[in-house]
Amino acid sequence: MIVVSEEVREALDARRPVVALESTIIAHGLPRPRNLQVALELEDVVRQEGAVPATIAVLDGRPHVGLDKEQLERIANEDGIRKLGHRDLPLAVAAGASGATTVSATALLAALAGVRVFATGGLGGVHREWTVTQDESADLGLLARTRITVVCAGVKSILDVPATLQRLETLGVAVAGYGTGRFPGFYLSDSGHPVDWTLDSPGQVADVMRAQDALDGPESALIVANPVPVEEQLDPALHARVLAEALRACEAEGVSGQAVTPFLLDHLVRHTDGASLSANLAAVRGNVRLAGRIAAAWAGA
Repeated sequence: MIVVSEEVREALDARRPVVALESTIIAHGLPRPRNLQVALELEDVVRQEGAVPATIAVLDGRPHVGLDKEQLERIANEDGIRKLGHRDLPLAVAAGASGATTVSATALLAALAGVRVFATGGLGGVHREWTVTQDESADLGLLARTRITVVCAGVKSILDVPATLQRLETLGVAVAGYGTGRFPGFYLSDSGHPVDWTLDSPGQVADVMRAQDALDGPESALIVANPVPVEEQLDPALHARVLAEALRACEAEGVSGQAVTPFLLDHLVRHTDGASLSANLAAVRGNVRLAGRIAAAWAGA
């Protein structure tokens, strides 16, 4: 059912490092043609660290782990590419649909293919006003039952960060800051909340991964929260002001459900003159580079 590219399959068979990459950022996160340029750039960053990139998507009803250039171009340029969470995968497969995978779908397909390390921008989480909407990203539940290491810049700052951290604890998902005792806030180096554990090298992350396997506990993820460099973060004062404006606009326009996140993110891009997008891409690049190093440390066991 899952099509693993020849390059990725050969690397996995030889125990060489592989890094999974999501495709939603390509299809839905960036304008054309910059989306394809970024997709190719991120794959190149993985290769610079001696690892093999495995960008994941569903094409004509077939989940693919590892895309060639033509397939990347389809995801970047084809109209009608759906956005697929893990719950959508059976429907997309049965319908013969094509779609870009979110964090939850990417993590699931990567784990099923035997890829242990996954790099993304920011996780989904518990939404603000959760007590009213009960809106929580499917990422959290999926990561609670999937053995994969996710390198991310924390969770999107538009979310309820402390509630998300509490939910991850409840679900038993391990969280560690990379080189920091603070949980990053996607666009920001510091969300204002601490983490209980800090890891300072790819080797230490790989040691935790080995300990997960040795303990044979629940099949849950390891979140490696890697902050965007301070010099590349979105100005915190600008972030606070524009996010407050975005939240008010969201309420005034009656935006709800799955439409909330893209509405808020689009507002941030437009009202920071693209600075939020620049911080987002800086975070993704850093996460992909670190994931390549972690994958190399893990493969070198």
